[in-house]
Amino acid sequence: MPQPFETRHGVVYCNHDGAELAGDLFLPESAGPHPALIAVHGGGWRLGARQSLHNWGQHIAARGIAVFSVSYRLAVKAKPTYPGAVHDIVAAVQYLRGEAESLRIDPARIGLMGASAGAHLSALVALGTQSGHFLNGYPQDRHAKVDAKVKALVGIFGVYDMVANWNDFNRQTPGDNSTETFLGVPPMQDRKLYFEASPISYAVTANNKVSVFLSWGTEDDLVNIHEQSEPFMLALKQAGFFVRSSVVQGAPHYWTGDPIDEPGSFTGFLAPRLIRFLAERL
Repeated sequence: MPQPFETRHGVVYCNHDGAELAGDLFLPESAGPHPALIAVHGGGWRLGARQSLHNWGQHIAARGIAVFSVSYRLAVKAKPTYPGAVHDIVAAVQYLRGEAESLRIDPARIGLMGASAGAHLSALVALGTQSGHFLNGYPQDRHAKVDAKVKALVGIFGVYDMVANWNDFNRQTPGDNSTETFLGVPPMQDRKLYFEASPISYAVTANNKVSVFLSWGTEDDLVNIHEQSEPFMLALKQAGFFVRSSVVQGAPHYWTGDPIDEPGSFTGFLAPRLIRFLAERL
């Protein structure tokens, strides 16, 4: 039974290098404390807006889980945002945990949810922080000393291997590769950078305390599922993660913004499966 929730727009969670970063908070009205998800939008690290995940924020908050849909710094040519965008998402986790009491959030039940490039950033933070990576990027943050680990990760048609994605994008849009724009150089100039920026590199036993839910469409026309979601899921299983999947038949890329209650929608197919995972693992 859906329950009432409140919406707080433009909640500032950090200021990084002069960029004030904010999110929209969907918060159940009951006393709580509530589990919470940070939602991270896609757009190839260069585009997109947090409003694209508002349908999910409303749907999930109405089922007792707070959602903080956030903005982060976007890349442009000659101005890559790695690892800065990762540090932005770390700060969002630390903000929610640091402000948990005032927001009626359970600090032990925080997760990350992302789509496409947002799934990449979410996965880097969820897995990497388990072993101390991507921390202390901005020690001046109000909540910089707060634990950034999360309990669950939801990745939807995500990018998890950056070299494979660079190769695939280079075939699709030669001369305009968003992976390279985000990282600043092609892989032949710095393969270590691409390794460190790939979530699959952190799919190791030491990081397997986080539960993972992955979803992708069988007809993804942008991100190659056979080089991204499927190998990532296998690596997680090999490393002993609790991992579940929801494969959406016929779905392309870019459908997470669709209305969830629309008959026959891809989001409508995913929603009950995702809610069940969150009820069990967050």
